[in-house]
Amino acid sequence: MKLKNFSRLQRLAIAAIGFSVVILAGCATSMNPPPSADAQLPSHDYLIGPGDSVNITVWRNPEVSQTVPVRPDGKITTPLVEDLPASGKTATQLARDIEKVLGKYIQQPVVTVIVTGFVGPYTEQIRVIGQAAKPQALPYRQDMSLMDVMIAVGGITEFASGNKATIVRVVDGKQQKYGVRLGDLIKQGDISANTAMRPGDVLIIPESFF
Repeated sequence: MKLKNFSRLQRLAIAAIGFSVVILAGCATSMNPPPSADAQLPSHDYLIGPGDSVNITVWRNPEVSQTVPVRPDGKITTPLVEDLPASGKTATQLARDIEKVLGKYIQQPVVTVIVTGFVGPYTEQIRVIGQAAKPQALPYRQDMSLMDVMIAVGGITEFASGNKATIVRVVDGKQQKYGVRLGDLIKQGDISANTAMRPGDVLIIPESFF
């Protein structure tokens, strides 16, 4: 009787394990596949963010032309221009805004803005966390790929579970997860594992438990 009961418990345990594997597999496959690295992405204009430096040139008015940092609150201050919002704007948009303010003091000002020390707002950065050699936030660049990100952060650590890495991305206001194969890309040189990155992506590299 005891042997029969034990055998039945074994069968139930095996069935439970099998069911768990199926559930886990279903969760894994429900993750969206990432777009390929050569996917056509919309054109992207760089947006200014806190920490950037902007070189402001006012034609024929060198006394009000200078390079200033974008403050943590996203604003800039220059001669004749105080607390002007800059974060989230393109260089051209900021130039036009400065012209409007300077128009009160200078007749038909012509302003050019050049951004240096690129950081960008959080929505434009790619953040890498977990088992990267150098976890950090990177400014997004046009046509940036997963391989570019890995080069910038120095690859993954020996404790990383690269093929279980995920990209968290906001699409149409909703958060989505994409599975990526960093191990295959870095260790095997499998270019098919490369994928296109987008502004605001968060790359999560988990630790291996084996």
